[in-house]
Amino acid sequence: MSDSQHIHKPGADHDHDHGPTLQPVQKHDHGSHGDSCCSSKAAAPSLIKLSETPTDGARLSSFRIDAMDCPTEQTLIQNKLGKLAGVQQLEFNLINRVLGVTHDLPDTASIIDAIKSLGMHAEPLEQGVDAPAPVAQKKHWWPLALSGVTALAAEIIHFTSAAPDWVVAVVALVSILSGGLGTYKKGWIALKNRNLNINALMSIAVTGAILIGQWPEAAMVMFLFTLAELIEAKSLDRARNAISGLMQMTPEEATVQQADGSWVVQDVKSIALGARVRVRPGERIGLDGSVVAGSSTIDQAPITGESLPVEKGIGDKVFAGTINQAGSLEYSVTAAANNSTLARIIHAVEQAQGARAPTQRFVDQFSKIYTPAVFALALAVAIIPPLFMGAVWFDWIYRALVLLVVACPCALVISTPVTIVSGLAAAARKGILVKGGTYLEGGYKLDYLALDKTGTITHGKPVQTDYLLLDPTADASAPAIAAALAGRSDHPVSLAIANAAVDNQAAPLVVDNFAALAGRGVRGDINGQTYHLGNHRLVEELNLCSPELEEKLFALEKQGKSVVLLLNAAGPLALFAVADTVKESSREAVEQLHALGIKTLMLTGDNVHTAQAIAAQVGIDEARGDLLPTDKLQAIEALYAQGNRVGMVGDGINDAPALARAEIGFAMAAAGTDTAIETADVALMDDDLRKIPAFIRLSRQTSMILKQNITLALVTKAIFLAVTFAGGATMWMAVFADMGVSLLVVFNGLRLLRK
Repeated sequence: MSDSQHIHKPGADHDHDHGPTLQPVQKHDHGSHGDSCCSSKAAAPSLIKLSETPTDGARLSSFRIDAMDCPTEQTLIQNKLGKLAGVQQLEFNLINRVLGVTHDLPDTASIIDAIKSLGMHAEPLEQGVDAPAPVAQKKHWWPLALSGVTALAAEIIHFTSAAPDWVVAVVALVSILSGGLGTYKKGWIALKNRNLNINALMSIAVTGAILIGQWPEAAMVMFLFTLAELIEAKSLDRARNAISGLMQMTPEEATVQQADGSWVVQDVKSIALGARVRVRPGERIGLDGSVVAGSSTIDQAPITGESLPVEKGIGDKVFAGTINQAGSLEYSVTAAANNSTLARIIHAVEQAQGARAPTQRFVDQFSKIYTPAVFALALAVAIIPPLFMGAVWFDWIYRALVLLVVACPCALVISTPVTIVSGLAAAARKGILVKGGTYLEGGYKLDYLALDKTGTITHGKPVQTDYLLLDPTADASAPAIAAALAGRSDHPVSLAIANAAVDNQAAPLVVDNFAALAGRGVRGDINGQTYHLGNHRLVEELNLCSPELEEKLFALEKQGKSVVLLLNAAGPLALFAVADTVKESSREAVEQLHALGIKTLMLTGDNVHTAQAIAAQVGIDEARGDLLPTDKLQAIEALYAQGNRVGMVGDGINDAPALARAEIGFAMAAAGTDTAIETADVALMDDDLRKIPAFIRLSRQTSMILKQNITLALVTKAIFLAVTFAGGATMWMAVFADMGVSLLVVFNGLRLLRK
């Protein structure tokens, strides 16, 4: 029946759809997750398949590795476990520092030992239990302070010649050992595993400086690198906390009614489904549920991004993490603590980072070639000029060491993940759940946005406005028959007819052999006679239309009303007209889309006249009606054939083919809906269409920052390579510039988190 005649999935409730659901469709190849030599603390979780054909009996073991928080450690672990027989798949979650290993080993001892050989400790996690949030590792500040003071002292003593060279060497050695032992340890492990990461490169550069007698410079380089790493880690924690901090919105305890009627405070993790929970004014709601007593206003900003509180009464949904404002409420728990809407949002955002954006994939691949190439260039610089050109060994070895410092594309690699993570977190704050960097970066490229009508542009809660008896021989039971058929469908138009009959106290009738006719209506037997309840298309297909009926239909449809007819084998019995109301936000959203240069197209199963009337109200460029789900898909295909990039907005499973084909599929009103959160490209947690232009603006800002960061990193590298060959760069200048640019791209990416 027009827009949302749902196609049910196996196992679904065939009578009622409880919210927008989308078919999961794999549309994009997100690429492999390349390693990098960067010390990024906010890189994305990734899935590494070591075997295309998992063996029977394979199981998943999870480990908490506190030292695993960047691609440097990920690459080491991946290379080490990749050689371990029986390991089939690795899943890295660097946000929570958790490693998932799919294997067929008898136990996990060999996995733990392999990780231990890399200088890291793997703590097994119990299956089905969420990993605790990462705890910041407390480090003593005095070693770094000592390293800085002694590095500066070595420079001063050397510059002023205040003491012999051996004193300078001793002071510099104290600086290197107090601040750089950790770097040396990691660098040695990386070299043993044939990995040229940042720790290996810095270890080689500092050791080389010591060997040629540049003690003060070796000390200053190690100190500056360690200091920059610390600042970078603290900065990137902000991006990490922007996501993991969402979970802190849920209170740890809630007040639960006991069997004897008393109320007891319990840990939310121990509260069972169906339990009755009480929440007082000012308290946060601890679990998802349905209101069973009381009324209040709820601040749902953590879930939907709505700025205004929402009225809640009996039967309404409430979400964990939201704030009860005015009155007391009692609700029945509908989801466990680890399966609440907020928990699913957080999980989805964490998983979204595994769908790497095109820019991030390019940078990863570039860094894999760039670092070895520059390392080879440094060796050539150290050897070729002295051997074949008669140059001074000392000068060219020194220049080679400077090149090693420049070699790591730290700023380049770190520029993408921190920007994407910040963008995903910023979108989640607005009530926009983006399912990967691919969609976040690609949103600004859209040329067209196709929109479903019912529940997207309109409220999706139409009411019956007209009733006309068409067959004089039909008795007064026509509304009751129509209501019985309509009550078996979950389409908004059907529900309006069913509700009108309830209001008129029509007696319910039993329907046998019920069948849904996609995009047309429904069919069923009542009291032994077959009836159809459907739209204009169904009447035409049954050859039951007439000029007189066409005139009546045209008059109502021209007013923007949806017309449904009750028919039997002889012909039409009664006519029902239903009207939906346009959301106040729809016109503003369409205006914002047009201001962004995006054209709009309405695709609806309702009749053409209704489609055009609604489109005119909100300013949509083009409207097409009488469309089946396949027709919507063909409309998207036609726009693609014209060279357009198309997004699709829908709230029903009937839109699944079009949503899957679109560049980006947007699901409306996804809060509390498992399937939409899990499978949509972008899920809008409420039904406010203005979130789409907000998403596109965020996408444009993300893309702009990515380009700024990459340009800054590459230009800096190019300049220092040129200055190094000219002999004008020192090692400490190189590390200062390299890590300085890293910090700049981090801070630039974090701008997305600003409110």
